Amino acid sequence: MKAVLYTSIFLMLAGAAFAQSARKPNVIFILIDDMGYADLSSFGSKDIRTPNIDRLAKEGVKLTQMYSNGPVCTPTRAAFITGRYQQRVGLEWAIPARVTEPGLPVEEGSIARMLKNNGYATALLGKWHLGYKPEFSPNAHGFDEFFGIPSGNVDLYSHKEINGDHTLREQDKETFVEGYLTDHLARRSVEFIRRQKDKPFFLYLAFNAVHWPFQRPNRPDTVRTRETWFDGTRADYIEMMQSLDRGVGQVLDTLDQLGLAKDTLVVFTSDNGGERLSDMGPYFNTKGTLWEGGIHVPGLARWPAVLPKGKVSNQVAITMDWTAMILAAAGARPERQLDGVNLLPILQGKQAAQDRTLCWRIDRAGFRQQAIRSGKWKLVTQPTSVDLLLFDLERDPGERRNLFYEQQAKAIELRGKLAEWDKEMNQSKPRFSVK
Repeated sequence: MKAVLYTSIFLMLAGAAFAQSARKPNVIFILIDDMGYADLSSFGSKDIRTPNIDRLAKEGVKLTQMYSNGPVCTPTRAAFITGRYQQRVGLEWAIPARVTEPGLPVEEGSIARMLKNNGYATALLGKWHLGYKPEFSPNAHGFDEFFGIPSGNVDLYSHKEINGDHTLREQDKETFVEGYLTDHLARRSVEFIRRQKDKPFFLYLAFNAVHWPFQRPNRPDTVRTRETWFDGTRADYIEMMQSLDRGVGQVLDTLDQLGLAKDTLVVFTSDNGGERLSDMGPYFNTKGTLWEGGIHVPGLARWPAVLPKGKVSNQVAITMDWTAMILAAAGARPERQLDGVNLLPILQGKQAAQDRTLCWRIDRAGFRQQAIRSGKWKLVTQPTSVDLLLFDLERDPGERRNLFYEQQAKAIELRGKLAEWDKEMNQSKPRFSVK
C-alpha cells in the first residue's frame, strides 16, 4: 500500500493554508491517554462536564470517524512522531517498563525536528513512552524542552512507576516536584506558551491521565502501591477527566490572553480507546483490541484563521494524518514520505471526504488480530473458529453483525489488501520489535 502524500502536493496545500493565515501558525497537539470515545460532553457524555474541550468542537471541527494508529500507547505515539505506520519502526506494542530496548531510532523522521528546522520552538510536556535510553529521548528527536515521563504510567502524586521507580524527568535528568501531574503539565504548558509567544511554537501536550492509576485531583493521600495500582471507580475517572478539561481551559485561556488563538492550530485526540472505567459509546470492546472500542477515538481541530467554526466531519482519519496536516500547516517539508494524509483541504470544505483504506495489526504471543477499514467496510481477522469477520460500519458501528457469508467477495478483497499491507510493513525491516 503506497503512501498518498507526495512532496509537490504537500507544498501546494501548505501554500493554500498560508494564504489564509496571517502568520506561520503555532501548533498545540493535545493527546489524552486511554480516553473513551464518549467521555466528552461534545461526544455524548452524560456524566462528565468538559466545557473547555467542548470549545474546540464549537469553535473548530469535530471528527466523528477518527482512529488511533494503535490500540495501546506506544504505537500511536510512534505514528504521530513519524507520520508513518508504527510497524515501520517495530513499535507495535507498549514498551515495557525500564527495558533498555526498544525505542524510536533518532534516524527516523520526527515532527518535532521537522518543525524545529522550520523555525519552531518545540516542547513535549507529558508522556513519551518511546524509549528510556538517552538516544531515544524527546530531546534527541528535536524537542527543545521536555518535562514529563519516559514511561507508560506513573502515580500522579509520587510520580513513581508501579515498581517504585521515580521517573519524572526534566530534559534527560531526574527531577522532583510535589503535586498532581496533570496540574503540573497544564502549568508548564502555559509557561511555555508565554515564553514563546513571539515566535512560532509546537507544543505536544501528552497528559498521562486518564490512564491508571485512577487518582482524583486534590487527594495526595491516595498514593498507590502495587496492590492498589489498578483500583478506581467511574467517579474517580470523572474527576480526572474534569481536571484534564480545566488544564485544557488554562491553555486556551492563555492563547486568548496573548492574542494567539486565531493563529494557533489546536488538535485534541486520544492515543487509543478507553479501559474499564471509560465510556466507548456505541463501540464494541476496549483498549488493547482492534475492535472499534479499542481504536475509534474523538478528534477535534481548531484553527480560527483557516478552519470553519462548528463543523462536523465524517472523514475517516488516523493519528498519523495529524502529523501530515501539522507539517503542511507549518510549511515544513517531511524528512521521509509520510503514510498520513493532509486533512486541511477536507476539513476546510475545499475537498470532498475521501474513502480511506487503513490497517492495524496486533502480533503478540497469545493474541493476534488484524483489521482493515476501506470505505464503510471493516474486516477483522483473528485465530478463532470464525476467521473472517466483515462489518458495514455505516449500518453497524457496534460490529454486531458479521456479513462475511453475505459479502464474501468484499471480504476476500479486503483480506488481499490487508496481506499486501502486512507484507510491506514486514519489508520495512524495523530495528526493534515490541511483542
